[in-house]
Order: sequence, then C-alpha cells, then structure tokens
Amino acid sequence: THPNSPAAEAFRTLRSNLIFASIEKPLQTLVVTSAAADDSKSPALANLAVVMAQGGRRTILVDCDLRKPRQHALFGVPNVAGFSDWMTEANPAAPALTTIPEVPGLQLLPAGTATANPADLLTSPRIRDLIVGLKSQADFVLFDAAPLLTVSDAALLAANLDGAVLVVASGQARRDDVQRAREMLEKIQVRVVGAVLTHAPAE
Repeated sequence: THPNSPAAEAFRTLRSNLIFASIEKPLQTLVVTSAAADDSKSPALANLAVVMAQGGRRTILVDCDLRKPRQHALFGVPNVAGFSDWMTEANPAAPALTTIPEVPGLQLLPAGTATANPADLLTSPRIRDLIVGLKSQADFVLFDAAPLLTVSDAALLAANLDGAVLVVASGQARRDDVQRAREMLEKIQVRVVGAVLTHAPAE
C-alpha cells in the first residue's frame, strides 16, 4: 500500500535475490514458512507475491496454512473453493484461482474449507498434480505453510517444491528454534534458499 516506502523496497530486494538464486538452479515453486508461530510469515509472503507480480512475473499464491489461513483476509477475498476443497473433490477440474484486481498478474488459491487432518492432504499424491498444473500457469508459485516446529505440514509440502524460505521475526524468534527448523528442512533434502528477517529495527 506504500510502494515508495523502505519496506516496499526491501521486498523488491528480496525479489531480486530470489530471481538471482533461480539462475543457478530452478526456483519456480517456493514455500515460505517460519520456525514457530508468529504473525509475520503470511504478510511477508503476501508482500513478496505482490512485488513478484509487479515485476511482470505471473505469480500464483497458494495458502496451505490450513491451521491459521490468512491470505484471503490479507487480500480481502472469500475463503471459498480453496486448496482443501480442490484436494478433496472427487473429480476436480483446474483450481478456481482468485484474481487480485489491484495487482495484475497475481492470483490466489485460498486455503478453503477447514479440515480436521491437514497433513493428510499434504501427503496425498494429488498434491503433485496440483503443483504441476499451477507451474504451467505461472512463473512463480508461492506457498504459505504452517510453522515448521508446530506441525509437519510445511516439511511435507516443501519436499515437493524447489525450495524454502524461513521467516524470522526479530526479537521474537528463538535462535535455536530457527536452527532446528533449518536442520529439519535440510534433513529431508529441501533447498533452504535463505531467511527473511521481519520486525527488524531500521538501524
């Protein structure tokens, strides 16, 4: 909402870093998560998705944080016909993506109907079909996932993607928790692209 602010410029720098990282090795699909629960992960990803689209890249944002979905609220769209609904539909067609009018080039697949067992959806073979289908429609597909140390959702999802980014809240995240989260991803051979520090003092 403030495109000339230092924060907006910081997200453009993040965009550039991710694009450079994709030169050496493809990085079309990316999960953004955190070590433990905090409120900065989903807004950080939403801002990243916006600047990706503003940079002329077709971007799809998928809310796979089925424990605490926020992307639909951040963009002011209904949380209907989302990820969980597509995953449980008997004979699904292509997912119904929501276009964000204010951001040309950005589409959102919200979390959808609440489910009792999110991990079951993320271990389903159908998740690979969804990823392949979305990759054919976008330059970047970004996934929001629940915190790593809380539940296994993010690790299950990351295993199917090109890489992962950890959001670390300055003054909130514990150093040993972040280290454990990184080790957890590396143990299952997920490419940890880097970390994003949020809530950092300007100085």
